[in-house]
Amino acid sequence: MLLSRFALVAAGLAGLGSAGSAAEHWVYLGVYTGKGATDSKGIYRSKFDDATGKLTPPELVAEMDSPSFVTIHPNKKFLYAVGEGGGKDGGPVVAFALDAKTGALTKLNEDKSGGSGPCHIAISPKGDFAAVANYGGGSTCVFAVEPDGTLGKRLGFVQHKANSKDKGRQGAPHAHFCAFNAAGDHLYTVDLGIDKVKVFHVSLKKGLEEDDEEDVTTPAGSGPRHMAFPPDGKGFYVCGELDSTVNVVKGGKVVQSLSTLPQPTPGNSTAECIVAPDGKFVYVSNRGHNSIAVFKVKDDKTLEGSGHITGDIKIPRNFNIDPSGKWMLIASQDGGKVGVWERDTATGGAKETGNTAKVSKCVCVKFVPVEK
Repeated sequence: MLLSRFALVAAGLAGLGSAGSAAEHWVYLGVYTGKGATDSKGIYRSKFDDATGKLTPPELVAEMDSPSFVTIHPNKKFLYAVGEGGGKDGGPVVAFALDAKTGALTKLNEDKSGGSGPCHIAISPKGDFAAVANYGGGSTCVFAVEPDGTLGKRLGFVQHKANSKDKGRQGAPHAHFCAFNAAGDHLYTVDLGIDKVKVFHVSLKKGLEEDDEEDVTTPAGSGPRHMAFPPDGKGFYVCGELDSTVNVVKGGKVVQSLSTLPQPTPGNSTAECIVAPDGKFVYVSNRGHNSIAVFKVKDDKTLEGSGHITGDIKIPRNFNIDPSGKWMLIASQDGGKVGVWERDTATGGAKETGNTAKVSKCVCVKFVPVEK
C-alpha cells in the first residue's frame, strides 16, 4: 500500500539523518556559480562546532559549475552533486570520495543526467542507487552506484508528461525532488509542473518503472517542490512553491493545506520543507517574505501555524537542522552567507546567533560527522 511505502521512506530517511552526537560536523555547501555569484567556484566546506554553534570560514573543496544540490552516501564516505544546466543529454552528476577526517573531496567520476537542469539528487538507503530530478527536462533518471562509490550504469530514464494550472510555470513538467523508500525499490519524484508526486519502481533488472496509480496529486497550481517525512512514517509533507503552502498527505491524499505566510506577500515562493529530528515541527522556507515558516505537528499529524523564524535572511532556499536538533543553518542565496540560528525545541522557534559563514549564492547545506 502507498502509506506503508511512504512509512518505509521515512524510516530510511530518519536513519540517514541521525549522524550521532559528534562534537563537530563538516558542513558541505552547494552554490550557484557564474554571473552574480561572487567568487563561488564549486562545493564549499566549513567545520561546525556543535557546542558553540560556530562555523569556520568556508573553503573550496571541489570545483564545478553550479552544484546547487549535494547529498551524502549512507556510509558517509561519498558525496554526490548535480550541476544545474546542460543540453539534450543533461547536466553533470558527479561522485566524490569524502574523507570524514579532513573533510576533503576527491572526484571519482561523472555522468549526464539525461535531461536539462538537474536540481536534486538522492541516494538510496542501501547506497546502491542514485536518483536525479531534472527541472528543465521534467524527468527522472536513476543510476546504479558501485561499491566503490562511483556512478555506474544509467538504469532508467522517464520523461514526465502533462501540465497544470499555471501556464507560466506549469506549461510542462518540472521535476524538483527525489526520495527512496527504505528498501530502495521505490522512488518518489516531486514534479512542480504537473502538481504530482510521481511513484516509480526501481530495480537493477528493470530499471525505472512508472506506477501512475500510486501518484499523489497536490492542489492545482500549488507547484509542489520538496517533501519531508516524519520519523514515524505516518504521511508526509510537501511544500507548494507557487501558492506558498505546506500540504499534509495521509493515505496518498492531501488532507490539509496551510499558507506559509502571515499575510499575502506578492512574489513569494517556498523552497525547502523539513521535519525536526523529533518530528514535532515542520519548517518551510519563504523566498520573498524571507523567513522560515514554523508548523506544530498535532496528534493526528495535521499542522497548525506556530510563527516564523526571521532575521538577516535574503532568499532562503535550502536550510538544515543539525542532528542534535539544537541548531538551524539557513543559506541566504542573495545574502552571501550561511547563518546559524539556535532552536527552541519546545516552541519550534529559533533565534539568530550572529554566527555566519560567508559564501556567495549558497543554496544547499549538508552535515557529516567529523571522524576523529
